[in-house]
Amino acid sequence: MQMLINYKISDYAKFKSAFDGDSEDRSNNGLSLLQLWRESNSSAWALFDLHDAKKARDYLDGAAGAFNSLAGVSSAEAHTLETA
Repeated sequence: MQMLINYKISDYAKFKSAFDGDSEDRSNNGLSLLQLWRESNSSAWALFDLHDAKKARDYLDGAAGAFNSLAGVSSAEAHTLETA
């Protein structure tokens, strides 16, 4: 199972620095980064391997708020995906 997240951001450099710093916290909450794409200076996409869907959703609904604030994230839309 995987999770694809679209981040709406204020500045890519600020986002990337905070994103890199949040790696351990994401990993501890069931998310392992597979790929990060920069769509523009105001949008980025991240594809994660999802090890624990409930733990990841709880993290995204709670503790990730601190990351979002530091990273300049105005919204994050997460999609859980399965190989068809």
